[in-house]
Amino acid sequence: MTLWNGVLPFYPQPRHAAGFSVPLLIVILVFLALAASFLLILPGIRGHARWFWLVRVLLSLFIGAEIVAVHFSAEWFVGRVNTSTSYKAFSAARIRAHVGLHVGLEGINITLRGTPVHQLNETIDYNEQFTWRLDEDYAAEYARALEKGLPDPVLYLAEKFTPSSPCGLYQQYHLAGHYASATLWVAFCFWLLSNALLSMPAPLYGGLALLTTGAFALFAVFAFASVSSVPFCRFRLGSSALTAHYGAAFWVTLATGILCLLLGGAVVSLHYARPSALRIFLYRRVKNRSRKARGASPFVLDNPLHRQCGAPHLKLSTNI
Repeated sequence: MTLWNGVLPFYPQPRHAAGFSVPLLIVILVFLALAASFLLILPGIRGHARWFWLVRVLLSLFIGAEIVAVHFSAEWFVGRVNTSTSYKAFSAARIRAHVGLHVGLEGINITLRGTPVHQLNETIDYNEQFTWRLDEDYAAEYARALEKGLPDPVLYLAEKFTPSSPCGLYQQYHLAGHYASATLWVAFCFWLLSNALLSMPAPLYGGLALLTTGAFALFAVFAFASVSSVPFCRFRLGSSALTAHYGAAFWVTLATGILCLLLGGAVVSLHYARPSALRIFLYRRVKNRSRKARGASPFVLDNPLHRQCGAPHLKLSTNI
């Protein structure tokens, strides 16, 4: 086995995990740190307001984390199949393997795992990523995969998404991924704005910002779903056909968009139906309790010099 560009063929630099990546891990850890920080100060909130703020903050963090995390997920469109297929070019050897296709907003991830893993005196466990970000060249990545000599199933699926493929999948998913990613970043900006407005006495504008967040999240879903209207190219891998369907990232984004619409609609409806009750619900649960606690102890002003001089005893008290 000879070296290719300083690395062994079939085992290039560290491989990417399907459906999971380092940026995705960073996003999850950041929002988990924010949630843990809030849980540390939660015992300082007294009474039933504690549960109100718990639900409100954790629900808001979930929405923000989901909007950011799905950018780096490869679970928008997925397909898996167990098949018997050829392994290498110019060889009649066949293997039993589990093949997976994971399509995200920034590229695809292809997995190949032998069943069992050790076949033909080799370890068959591949996980390859091909991206189409603005600064990446998908065709160049596919050419490098050919030079490295990756297995036939990986190259077959990757070739279907090249710009020159007659399937036209590259143009469809490339554009759909860009539009979905752009609308999701706009949704994230409106999520930040809604949190700021709902923390101030402006519930109407906070509700409208939340409605806009849900609308852009749904726009991202519809932008990616638009590719399903085009006939999908059939993938034949040996004796079986790989069929793909919408993945977890697609459905979670759809559910988050609907949730934002429901929450935003509830805030706007309560603003017009019962504005005073909405303000009490959003802003005065803790304030009223603190006012009551401060008002129970009067602040007394008493000058003892008046008693020494025989002056009339004056005592002033006020509730703060």
